[in-house]
Amino acid sequence: MSLNLPRRFYRAASAGITPDGFAILLDGRPVRTPAGRPLLLPGRALAEAIAAEWEAQGELIRPPTMPLTQLASTALDRVGPERPAILGQLIAYAGTDLLCYRADHPADLRARQERDWQPLLDWAAERLAAPLVVTAGLLAVSQPAAAIEALAAHLDRQDLWTLTAIQAVTAATGSLLLALALAEGRIDAAAAWTLSALDETYQIEQWGEDAEATARRTALEADIAAAARLLALAAQPG
Repeated sequence: MSLNLPRRFYRAASAGITPDGFAILLDGRPVRTPAGRPLLLPGRALAEAIAAEWEAQGELIRPPTMPLTQLASTALDRVGPERPAILGQLIAYAGTDLLCYRADHPADLRARQERDWQPLLDWAAERLAAPLVVTAGLLAVSQPAAAIEALAAHLDRQDLWTLTAIQAVTAATGSLLLALALAEGRIDAAAAWTLSALDETYQIEQWGEDAEATARRTALEADIAAAARLLALAAQPG
């Protein structure tokens, strides 16, 4: 696999200011996204963190070790240009949000879901004016139109970087509510991961875990942590 990785072609990476804004400079030359757009960041903190990812590369450039770079490229190449489509995809999650689907059995799993998930549903109803309906099992449930409209309006107010983080966390967790709670500071990345993996963690407690599942869970946890870091860095002024 390493044969397909690009070799490091620069001596030094740094954050700098160009006429268009904060950028990543490789030997003084600005980095571009995979689609060819300038990799411009909203502030110095995020730019410096991304520059550190580039500087940390060895002889080969390994994209999986550069999560902030990947998220920034996604923001500029996909989320920004395709914002209406991204908003539509996120709202679709609201109709099947993980937190709204409780187990029929066993009773202790359902009790754990009620204890850990319901507070976020209550928060969404109060903070976002989006009360969602809970159901048992896999039976689909229709969510109130007013709640969906409130969530759509809230998403539409988000800036590019927040929306990018929300999209990443929603995809990793299967829950728009978890992503919004993270973006709003209601929960942190560790809690978002733990809550999203509640069902699987319960099954592991009963039956154990294999190596493939461990690797997948680790990757999803890292995705959530990277999105949370993007949120924090993008929010820093200057």
